[in-house]
Parts: sequence; C-alpha cells; structure tokens
Amino acid sequence: MVFRTSRPHATRVRLFRNHWLELTTLTPFPVFVSIWSPIILFTLVMACQTETLSALIIGFPCGLLTWSLFEYAAHRYVFHLSLKSVAGQKFIFLLHGNHHADPQDPLRSIMPLTVTLPLGLLIWLGCWGIGFSGHTSAFAGFVCGYILYDTLHWAAHQASPRNRIGRYLKRHHQLHHHSRLHGNYATTTPVLDRLFRTRIQRR
Repeated sequence: MVFRTSRPHATRVRLFRNHWLELTTLTPFPVFVSIWSPIILFTLVMACQTETLSALIIGFPCGLLTWSLFEYAAHRYVFHLSLKSVAGQKFIFLLHGNHHADPQDPLRSIMPLTVTLPLGLLIWLGCWGIGFSGHTSAFAGFVCGYILYDTLHWAAHQASPRNRIGRYLKRHHQLHHHSRLHGNYATTTPVLDRLFRTRIQRR
C-alpha cells in the first residue's frame, strides 16, 4: 500500500499542564514502528521455535480474529461510552475524545505507548495463563492486528492512499469522524460494521 503524506498539523489539544505528562500522550509514527517492529519480530521467532505447526496454524489466526473483535468492541463500547459525571467525561475525552476534537493531529493518530505497552504485557500474560499450546502465536496474531490497525488509522488521517483498498478504508473511517451518525467503528475490518449493523451509509 503506497501513501502520500498530508500537510503538517498546525494545532494541538493540550491534555495535561505538566510538560512530561503531555509528552506521554504523543506518539510519532517512526517511534511506533521502531518499538513494535522488534516486539512482533521477536514474538514470531519465539512462536516458530517453541510451537508446533498445528499450534501456529490455529493460534495466529485466532489472535488476529480476537484483535478484530477487540478493536470493534473497544471503539464502540468503551471509547464512545457516554458518562454523566464530569470525571467520567474527562476520562473519555482523555482516552479518545481528544482525537475526535482534533483528528488530524499526527502525534495522536496512534495510541500512546504508555497505554499499548502495559496493555500488551497484560494480554501476553493472559495468553500465557490460558495454557493453550499456541499462546505465543495467538499473541503474535493479536499484535499483528494491532500494528495493522494503528498503521491504517494513522494513514486514514495523515496520508492519501493511492489504491482502491486504501481509499475505501480511509473513507470508511472518515465517515466515522464526520457523519452525524454513530458507526463505522471498525478500522481494519469494516465487514464487522456490516455484520453488527453499525455501517454508515455514504450518501
């Protein structure tokens, strides 16, 4: 997939007064790639060395599928949760609302590492604790799904795809931001919005 980068971002919504806390909410795309690339490479190598072929064949797709469902459910039921309390509203704004307030910010088109790395560790421990023989390949599939998600999400806001699939995925996500209706929660697997009847019809 070939992308042409868009114009530089001009404004930014500030989330914390503290300078160092504010930095934890910003993730440049090259930093995201440099951190997660060796993680997924190491995980794939470990899976190939420690698991049988059948475990790999079952585990990796299961991890990908789990990510797709996790991505959709988290976006629909957590990121857009409607809370009445002031503290709850601030939490949702900190979690995801700031992205809708300023969707073109290139340093907030990717989930912060301060969120994804601890969450990734918890998910790895969960996969290991299940006792499934393909837990490493399942985790690798889950992480591959996440990396694909954040890459496509970044591209949907910061790049101009030159092929049909890329343009379709960008249009699908942009409708989530610019339509008055709630929907199009899936970024990597838009078929889920059709399946769960949350697809926004483009007029």
